[in-house]
Amino acid sequence: MQRFPEGALYMLGTPIGNLADLSLRAVYTLSIADAVACEDTRVTSGLLRHFGLHKRLISLHEHNEEEAAQQIVTRLGAGERVVYVSDAGTPAVSDPGARLVDAVRAAGHAVIPLPGPSSTVAALSVAGDPIAEGFRFRGFLAAKGAEREAALRELADSRDSTVLFEAPHRIESLAAALTAALGASAQQRRVTVCRELTKQFESVVTMPAAQLSDWFAADANRLRGEFVLVVHAAPPRAAVAGALDDSAERLLTLLIEALPVKQAVAIAAKATGAPRNALYERAVALKRATAEDDDETA
Repeated sequence: MQRFPEGALYMLGTPIGNLADLSLRAVYTLSIADAVACEDTRVTSGLLRHFGLHKRLISLHEHNEEEAAQQIVTRLGAGERVVYVSDAGTPAVSDPGARLVDAVRAAGHAVIPLPGPSSTVAALSVAGDPIAEGFRFRGFLAAKGAEREAALRELADSRDSTVLFEAPHRIESLAAALTAALGASAQQRRVTVCRELTKQFESVVTMPAAQLSDWFAADANRLRGEFVLVVHAAPPRAAVAGALDDSAERLLTLLIEALPVKQAVAIAAKATGAPRNALYERAVALKRATAEDDDETA
C-alpha cells in the first residue's frame, strides 16, 4: 500500500489539457498536502478549484527557483508535505523543478514521484516508429543561430526517435529548418506532428519531413496551439548508403579528386542536400579506389 510520509516533496504530474487525466492518487495527495508549490499560481488555483481543493500556494518558477526551494526545504524540515506541480505535464521535464529536487535531496528529505500526463510519452506512443533504437528528448531548441543548426544536424543520422517542442509562432520556421537539415533524406524521413494533445482540437499527423512546410501553409488553423514533434529515426546506414542520386555522385567524384574527404563532403552536402553520412562513406570508398589505382600504376 502506498505511504505518504511527512517531510517529503511530491513531484506531481498534472493534465496537459484534459482535466480527467489527473489520477486518483494525485487528487488524494493534493488533498493531504500542507502546501502546493507551483509554476503559476493562477493556473494551479484553477486546477485545485476544479477538484474542490483549497491549499496554500507557493510560487516557484524559473526566475525564483533557488530562493523558493529554500523556503520549501524549511517547510519539509518542519514535517510538512509539499507538492510541486508545473503548469502542465510532469515537472522538471522542460519545466522548472530540477533545482528544487536537487536542493531538497541535498537537505536530506525524500522526493517522491507521482507519475502523470506527459506530452513526450503521449506523442511517442502515437508516432509508430518501429526502427527506432530508443528516443531522445530535446524539448525546445534554440530559436536560431549555430546552436539550433547544430542540434538539427544531429537529427540527420540519429537512430532514435527525437522529441521536439515548439510554440505556434515558431513552428513554420522549425519545419523549414528541419527539412533543410535533413537534406535529401527529408523526402523519406517521417515526422509525427502532434498538436494540442488531449485537448478539444487535438490532431496527430505523420508525413515526410519535406512536406511539413506545405502542410502548415495549407491551413492557418494548423498553426494554432502547442506542438510536439517526433522526428522518426534515420534508417540503418546500409539503407542510407544507396541514397546518393546521380548528380551528387558526379559532384562528389569531381571534388574528391582535388580536395580532402571532409571538405569534399561538406561542399557536396551543401550543394546537393544529400545525406552527409552517405556522402562520407562514398568519398572514403572513392579515395580508397583512387589510392589502389595509383599503387597499381606505380
